[in-house]
Amino acid sequence: MRAIVVLGDTLLDRTITGAMERVTPECCPVVEETDTLDRPGGAALAAMAVAADGDTVTLVTALSSDPGGRQLRQMLWQAGVGVVDLGLDGPTPEKLRVRTGDHTVIRIDRSCSPVAPTGRWTADAARTVERADGVLVSDYGRGLAAAREIRRVLERRAPHVPVVWDPHPRGASPTAGADLLTPNIDEARSWLGRAQPFGSFEELVAASQELARTRGAKVALTMGERGAVLAETGRPPLVVPARSVLGDTCGAGDRFAARILHERAHGADAAHAVAAAVRAAAAFVATGRLDGGALPASDAVALAAELRRTDRRVVVAGGCFDLLHAGHVAMLEAARSLGDGLIVCLNSDRSVRALKGPGRPLVGQADRRRVLEALSCVDAVHVFDELTPCHALELLRPHLFCKGGDYSEADLPERTVLEAWGGQVALVPFVDGRSSSDLIQLAKVS
Repeated sequence: MRAIVVLGDTLLDRTITGAMERVTPECCPVVEETDTLDRPGGAALAAMAVAADGDTVTLVTALSSDPGGRQLRQMLWQAGVGVVDLGLDGPTPEKLRVRTGDHTVIRIDRSCSPVAPTGRWTADAARTVERADGVLVSDYGRGLAAAREIRRVLERRAPHVPVVWDPHPRGASPTAGADLLTPNIDEARSWLGRAQPFGSFEELVAASQELARTRGAKVALTMGERGAVLAETGRPPLVVPARSVLGDTCGAGDRFAARILHERAHGADAAHAVAAAVRAAAAFVATGRLDGGALPASDAVALAAELRRTDRRVVVAGGCFDLLHAGHVAMLEAARSLGDGLIVCLNSDRSVRALKGPGRPLVGQADRRRVLEALSCVDAVHVFDELTPCHALELLRPHLFCKGGDYSEADLPERTVLEAWGGQVALVPFVDGRSSSDLIQLAKVS
């Protein structure tokens, strides 16, 4: 356990979720509210993430005395986060988002502009930073990270403990000696003075290297669902891919930076820290929980339940997928386009032997599963032992069950199962001339 300080701007995030089934005559979407979630945002969310990782954490921030500020204090206390409050001379900044399905319909900012003045830096705040085993600066562009007193104490501590800087396009420049910077794509563009978007992945990698050189620190450039690239002067860049997951990305950057500091404060090298941070951010997006652990995408039943709960369409496709080929990929891509999440029901080795005979499968179920999970169109894989996926469908309860176009509905015992909850069969075309059996036969002949 380490004593960690998170320093930065705190917000109150409020998310309203609901179903959108119509628009007004003025073409305004109508969302029927089903749930409202309030949580700390900005540096406060990062501090809660550090606490979830098991460290002792103190948040140095500026809180208002209004109801929003009192609500934030209560939530931070419940999460085990200590607070050194510099005081905010104005109302609590709030960001309210309205979401339906997997999309944000609108975001409303309250009391975010103009920026309220922050109280003076205190001796208590300085002592807290001086005693820390690591510091995360969570800059949301509201002025706290730009204060001279704060920057001086950070520069004194940087040679002795890791200082991770999570920037903002309108925020302050990192202080000298920072260990690792975590800009996202927009922040990298701002730092580089680049008006145009990056045109390719190669440009993003080059940008991370340029930032590491010009900023004199390691740079972990976050790229959303593509993961992150770690750049360090004198070393080749390291690309850490992310597993594709469904969920709300708000706060993922805070989770990413918090895990990096946790790992660095515990002695991990930068590569290990960034890899762990990518996994933690993906788990947070998928679960909405800071202690998300394993991704629920590995649990197809949990993923299907979450999709249905948030009014998203669940699609299931099934098969043996022994020697995955272009026809399989085309079918799975077509299935994924029909909904919001695709779960593949995969025949186990025992099931394949019963269906195909001795000698099959050529590829074991663990490897077949791993290959399917690597496809960007596949959100989860569920392995089943039976001859048909009927029991698996009862667990997953999909809206659509997709099969290749060479099946007829008369061939599908699954159709009766689907009728129990209103599910439907969707036939998607195969690519002509592609089959695992043909590939196996060709290999034997050659």
